[in-house]
Parts: sequence; C-alpha cells; structure tokens
Amino acid sequence: MNRRQNWLVVMAIVLITALPLWLVPKPGDTPNGQPGEVFGGADGKAQQVISEIAPDYRPWFKPILEPASSEIASLLFALQAAIGAGLMGYWLGVSVTRDKMRKQADRDESGTSGAD
Repeated sequence: MNRRQNWLVVMAIVLITALPLWLVPKPGDTPNGQPGEVFGGADGKAQQVISEIAPDYRPWFKPILEPASSEIASLLFALQAAIGAGLMGYWLGVSVTRDKMRKQADRDESGTSGAD
C-alpha cells in the first residue's frame, strides 16, 4: 500500500508540473507582427512602454554581454537563480546547524554543572 501511495504522489507531482505548461494558451501576435512569447519577461514590455512615453529616451548603459539567443538568456537567468538558491540554502543550513550545536553545548554545560 505504501508503494502505491508513493507512485500516486509522484504522478500527482508530474501532473501538477506538466499540465500548466501543456494547457497554457499560446499568445497571439504582438502589435509589431512578431509572434507572442508564452513565457516572455517584463523587459520587452517595459522597453515598449518607455518608448511610447518618451520616444527620444536613450539608455544610460549598454549591456556588457548580449546573449546570442533568448534560450541562452534563459539559461543564464536559471543559472543565476540556481546559484542564489544554493547560497541561501547553504546559509540556512549553516544557521540551523550552528543553532543546534549552540543549544546542544548549552545543554551539555548545564547538565555537567548540575551533577557536580
């Protein structure tokens, strides 16, 4: 029975992950005639709004590295997110372990001093 429940949980996780990606409607074309992106970021929309508000606006800085394609940009973004999540997980693990060790040391000190 336990093995069956594990498989049901795995299938539920797969469905919860896959169904939104499969069922998301494909967006129509953008106003400039290009096909819409399903998971497009806000950068392009912000640039469009800025160009409508201030057509003569020029950016203050230029990108140091311009990715060759949107796939590479997505990869770099995912890598940045993974590194950040790893660092936060490491910090959280170190903090919890340090707290446990401090509490254990306090218990050991109070236990040995009371026995004297």
